[in-house]
Amino acid sequence: MPQPKPTAQPEYDPTYLNSLREAYVIMALFAVFCFWSIFVCYNYGYLGPSEQRSEVSTVFGVPSWAFWGIGLPWVVVDVVAVWFCFFFMKADDLGEAHEGEDLAEQVAHLHDREGAGDE
Repeated sequence: MPQPKPTAQPEYDPTYLNSLREAYVIMALFAVFCFWSIFVCYNYGYLGPSEQRSEVSTVFGVPSWAFWGIGLPWVVVDVVAVWFCFFFMKADDLGEAHEGEDLAEQVAHLHDREGAGDE
């Protein structure tokens, strides 16, 4: 017998939604800059078997295909990463840290186990 489909959308935690949005942006940026680098380096850096160049064009002493295909995207993605980290990401409240209490609880639990093993 088929199960009825739930009609109401589940309510997601805002922290989860923010992290999902940020993950989508990071994956999109990676795809764009990866495509840019591969496209430029392949089209401008690869010479076919019948092609020959007598002189390599350079930008600031770097072959132009490497500058436009590797150097420029690297600098641009650094600038975008700084913008992303400081202005786009949300600082979510993750609650109160209970690290000391957890540690004390674990130590007490270990002592209880050791005491139970001696009997």
